[in-house]
Amino acid sequence: MSGGLDRRTVLGLLGASGAAALPVGASAQATGPVRFDHGVASGDPAADGAVIWTRASVDGAGDVPLRWKVRETEGGPVVREGETIARLVADRTAKVEVDGLEAGREYWYAFHAADGAQSPSGRFRTLPVGPVDQLVFAVASCQLYPGGYFNAFADMARAERLDAVIHLGDYIYEYGDAGYGADIGRRLNRLPDPPHEIVTLADYRLRHAQAKSDPDMQAAHARAAFICVWDDHEITNDGWLHGAQNHQPETEGDWAGRKAVAMQAYFEWMPIRDPSAARAKEAIYRSFEFGDLATLAMLETRLLVRSEQLEFAGDPDDANAYAAFAETLADETRQLIGNEQRDWLRNTLSTSVAAGKPWQVVGNQVVMGRVAGPDLEAGMGPDQYADLIASLPSGLNDRIAAAQVGYRKGVPFNLDSWDGYPAARERLYATFRDAGSRPIVLAGDSHAGWANRLRGADGEIVGLETGCTAITSPSYGSILPGIGRYIEQANPDTIYCNQDAKGYTLLTLRPGSARVDYRTVSTVTDKTFEAGIDASFEWKREGESPDWSEV
Repeated sequence: MSGGLDRRTVLGLLGASGAAALPVGASAQATGPVRFDHGVASGDPAADGAVIWTRASVDGAGDVPLRWKVRETEGGPVVREGETIARLVADRTAKVEVDGLEAGREYWYAFHAADGAQSPSGRFRTLPVGPVDQLVFAVASCQLYPGGYFNAFADMARAERLDAVIHLGDYIYEYGDAGYGADIGRRLNRLPDPPHEIVTLADYRLRHAQAKSDPDMQAAHARAAFICVWDDHEITNDGWLHGAQNHQPETEGDWAGRKAVAMQAYFEWMPIRDPSAARAKEAIYRSFEFGDLATLAMLETRLLVRSEQLEFAGDPDDANAYAAFAETLADETRQLIGNEQRDWLRNTLSTSVAAGKPWQVVGNQVVMGRVAGPDLEAGMGPDQYADLIASLPSGLNDRIAAAQVGYRKGVPFNLDSWDGYPAARERLYATFRDAGSRPIVLAGDSHAGWANRLRGADGEIVGLETGCTAITSPSYGSILPGIGRYIEQANPDTIYCNQDAKGYTLLTLRPGSARVDYRTVSTVTDKTFEAGIDASFEWKREGESPDWSEV
């Protein structure tokens, strides 16, 4: 995330001290007892199946043959089964693309080793075909392992109805044990593994393994299929086409090489179908059809075509400096998703509209709505604002004060979001109009809950946005509690902004309405917690213009 007040830097100042195609190259069979230390997971559901995943842990070298079984009920008769191999060359992960199942129903699955070891059971729901009266999705992102316990996933795992989990990225973070969130991790004995910033294939594998070793993470994966995309931290902070803010070629090697090993580990450890051989590995954009009720289109906004993020480094009081920045910001050539992906999205949305589906949902990593930075002095009053600045650590107070000047001049709140690519956003909004769709856009990355109207430069509302807060990752509310209300004051199209809470969002779709419930957990620093709903909003389709109304 980049902008006038960079979240990572600011928070660091406060304490950071059938079977799927398998990799070629088999090795000898491993010996010794098999364990399933990382649980099971499913993902990318289809009308006739889903991807199922596990990892076999065993001492010594070699591959591990496995048998998988799918049942209609837990412990019931087997309806599909087969064999796969957890290959050493793939870090002993195994993915199977199960097919031949019935649409719109729940299934249970597990893996079995030759020595009798059995994985935990998991379940997934196949995509429905035909009439659908309700869909329930959990929307999640930003799970910094050192940032706290995954209590939100524990709550999610207890959901009575869950068609799928939509994960919008930052499944892992790249920082070492002196980096972002490390102060919390040290208190909780949740420091990152390996302890250094991850760069190599072995590093990325270890970091994925650590995330999936968490019992609450395992419980959520076992509860429902995940539909995932990466954001930046699966590789490194603020990635773009040719580099990243947190990649230094002189000490960390070639960007393409780092990106390649990070993607390899991601495809090994996540229950996601690999892209077609005809497409780039980065091209993980894809869509899912939920009967006659909804289409879900998942975008890729990081690695395919993204132009480098801007930073306003000049003096905000210098009119010439700001004018030059504003001209660069408005540059028509700046890209976020590119023409090819936008054409794909137009076709996906228009096909859904033509089929009469009431809902088109766009899974997208970063906040899309316009968000001006808040004027804290105006919102708090001069005396309270002065007290705030005086109370902050040296360096942080200067950054916040400088950001405030920039915000008053028009520098957006977050230049790593769509606000840093306004021309690309207008092209996307034109795509929505061309398709005849007014979609619900999902956003992660920001560590905050959002309910936004998406308004084009012409003033037309083209859709609505709901952003999920982080599972654990710190946000501006960690240092400026209640800042969300000042963001709401500065942005008439931001109906809700919670920068303080941790949790996830439940999206419930029915033919005539879409409802979002912002589920929060009372703490991420204690395993004993309470869960509840901070706010709820609904979009009723009978209105002439899209809008969220509080429930």
